Amino acid sequence: MSGRNVEAVGSVASTRSVTARALSILAAFDTRHRALTLSELARRADLPVATTHRLLGELAAWGAVKRRDSGDYVIGRRLWSVGLLAPVETGLRELASPFLHDLYGATRATVHLAVRDGTQALYLDRLAGHASVPVISEIGVRLPLSTTGVGKVLLAHAPPEVRTEVLAHLRRHTPYTITQPGLLQRQLDRVLEEDIATTTEEMTLGACSIAVPIRRGTEVVASLGVVVPNLQQQAQLASAMQVSARSIGRALSPLSVNGNPT
Repeated sequence: MSGRNVEAVGSVASTRSVTARALSILAAFDTRHRALTLSELARRADLPVATTHRLLGELAAWGAVKRRDSGDYVIGRRLWSVGLLAPVETGLRELASPFLHDLYGATRATVHLAVRDGTQALYLDRLAGHASVPVISEIGVRLPLSTTGVGKVLLAHAPPEVRTEVLAHLRRHTPYTITQPGLLQRQLDRVLEEDIATTTEEMTLGACSIAVPIRRGTEVVASLGVVVPNLQQQAQLASAMQVSARSIGRALSPLSVNGNPT
């Protein structure tokens, strides 16, 4: 890299605010990178090591990150506790929890509660099933709308501009991932007609999913899904899920999604 290019990169980096730099460090963590060294954080945040070290000291003092004896860093408990105050967590998740446990007890399948976050499905809750089905979702994880059961429900009811954006950027995750926009659009049309979405090994090999919408009045605000090894019991599972979804909707109807009265 020439001296002029290095100078340009440094100039761009220097324009980032302290807040933006600190947030870029926190954003370096994800489900596949739960523990990171100083150099790894600097690289993923695109910051100098010295700057990263200084900001990590401030973040650790506040409790946003924690430095382990091994020298690497993990997310701190204080940041986790603050995250639990997010309205979508404290409202919808708490109301839905008893019904998710009932559904889990009836099916013994992995149960998901998700909402749409832009062009991704944000998983608010998960109860792990007993069947040996590969499941990559975790609470707080975001997965594609186009390859997950809960995601397809949310995508079908999303604004047109969201559907257009997702359909224009379909990415293959397994040999069974649907990457043809026309085929996925036809599936979404069926979701609107039948009030149920399914996937067959589209996100993870060996895992199928069934999902239904959760409505607050007439508005779809979330999706309820289960992960199963196959779709042989689709009808029975869908029936139980729809009962749970309607119960959540009735509990949610007097409230806004964030738990405040309307």
